[in-house]
Amino acid sequence: MKLCLEQIRDGFFSPENPHLFKDIYNSLAFDDRFLLCADYASYIRVQQEVEEAYKDELRWSKMMLMNIASSGKFSSDRTIREYARDIWGVEPSTIKLPPPFEPAIEKK
Repeated sequence: MKLCLEQIRDGFFSPENPHLFKDIYNSLAFDDRFLLCADYASYIRVQQEVEEAYKDELRWSKMMLMNIASSGKFSSDRTIREYARDIWGVEPSTIKLPPPFEPAIEKK
């Protein structure tokens, strides 16, 4: 991680414009509000666990199927409905929108 940050800071990825990514470096080095650097060690640990799980085909298949079976609760429709109700305080509308286009008229 340290080497990557130094390379970003020093213009390794943009030699024609060494300061091109300075905002990214400053954000990670001095602010890191999304805790990317703070969580890096945990990320590496979990990635190693993922690699081990992937080596066991039966275990990986079971985990994959459980993940797919559980994904329904993350539907975008449900999320939008909950945002509308709980955050924006609005109810769904029953207004039907017209089709996005009318079919082309055939020439005779």
